[in-house]
Amino acid sequence: MKRDTLNKKTKISNDILFYIYTNIDVDINMDELAQSFDISKFYMHKIFKEIFGRNIYQSIKSIRLQKASTLLLTNKYSTITEIASLCGYSSQTSFIRVFKERFLMTPTQWKKDGYKRYSQTILEESQKAKESNAKFDNLEASIVKMPQIEAYYIRHNGYNDEIKQTWQKIQTWTYSNNIKNYIHIALFHDNPSVTHLEECQYVACIEVNDKAILEHERLPKFNISDGVYAKFDIEGDDGDFLPFMHWLYTEWLPNSEYETTTKPPYAIYKRNKYLSDDNRFELSFYLSIKF
Repeated sequence: MKRDTLNKKTKISNDILFYIYTNIDVDINMDELAQSFDISKFYMHKIFKEIFGRNIYQSIKSIRLQKASTLLLTNKYSTITEIASLCGYSSQTSFIRVFKERFLMTPTQWKKDGYKRYSQTILEESQKAKESNAKFDNLEASIVKMPQIEAYYIRHNGYNDEIKQTWQKIQTWTYSNNIKNYIHIALFHDNPSVTHLEECQYVACIEVNDKAILEHERLPKFNISDGVYAKFDIEGDDGDFLPFMHWLYTEWLPNSEYETTTKPPYAIYKRNKYLSDDNRFELSFYLSIKF
């Protein structure tokens, strides 16, 4: 019964988060949202924080500001008021206030290279990233249309070395269920180039390709969104991934003329650094875009 209850709470919380991502540009009415799931508003807030470790309002604010941080760079001809509206803010004044609280500078300062300085401070939170010499200037994207992916998963709060323990749990689950045909995927609910690493939500996922029906699941399931993505094939050492994210959001995206969406990016591992002896990775990274 406890496992069934947890799975139900997890499904509702995931559905709420999906709703937030897809409706982040409008006012989200909490009473209507709770009613749509046939639960009380109190219970909705309670289980969401239990599953994600932060409340719904914090999640909405974080998603809106992360979206704003990229739109300010990609929508070069949009005004601050227009960017604020696209991120669900009815007032430019309130948008500037919360943006400055989060990023320690105004939206205008952010657009004038402030984003590079801020992202660099995030990068320096990781000693391994600071020591990386990886360069990505010659890396090219391919534009692909990806299907929806159904995956089992474990969430991890923080972008740190303890992610390895989360992947080891998935590995144990894989071995215990004698699963031989699978793909490892990392989903990034937060952008680690503009979000403090201890605040990032990282999701370790596994797609089971043989579609076997597994009974008494320990892991919940969710869907990774379909859509149009910019795909980057990269490999490197443990500390090279954060510099890649830094380059992607501060160099490639602002110069690409593409706009990213609120769909979380993800990486499909060919070699999972958290489970490899030499801490090297090989992966394809998918960034949701539109033109």
